[in-house]
Amino acid sequence: MYVALDAADESRVRDLLAALDPSLCGIKIGKEAFTALGPRAVEWARERGFPVFLDLKFHDIPNTVAQACRAAADLDVALVNVHASGGRRMLEAAREAIVPGADAPALIAVTVLTSMEDADLAEIGVSDGAEAQVGRLARLTADTGLDGVVCSAREAAAMRSLFPGESGLVVTPGVRPAGSARDDQRRVVT
Repeated sequence: MYVALDAADESRVRDLLAALDPSLCGIKIGKEAFTALGPRAVEWARERGFPVFLDLKFHDIPNTVAQACRAAADLDVALVNVHASGGRRMLEAAREAIVPGADAPALIAVTVLTSMEDADLAEIGVSDGAEAQVGRLARLTADTGLDGVVCSAREAAAMRSLFPGESGLVVTPGVRPAGSARDDQRRVVT
């Protein structure tokens, strides 16, 4: 389990890191913390012994994504992600940029953001809904040799055939306790 470090204030980040036990969880550092604090946020988590999921969802031209993935790997993170909708060439460039080895981060691809529902997808030209789009992008991700996907917990069971075993990663954001706020998440489970 990775706990989201969704804060831009250094003292808040350090307090959250101090309150958590690295033997029980990893830390997910997303755009808010990384933009405000830079690689220092990763360093602080690593110093305390946390595995780090660098959740920056890279999505750009293949060379730019490859360089970003290489830089992320140099930060000694455990997990890094890209957007599967960047296409085959981008996914392959990302995979090739991370040198295999014991210290290499796992590379996963976001299928469809959990904040998007079928109506949102229809507005951008995906007319057959989230489930179909997740399936398409997950197959592309598997075909390009990435380690797994990010998808709604609603779709997680279907992903196991594409990413089997302990090495196959299916990351599911938006899992909430019953009765809690959904915030901007839409495709969630409790």
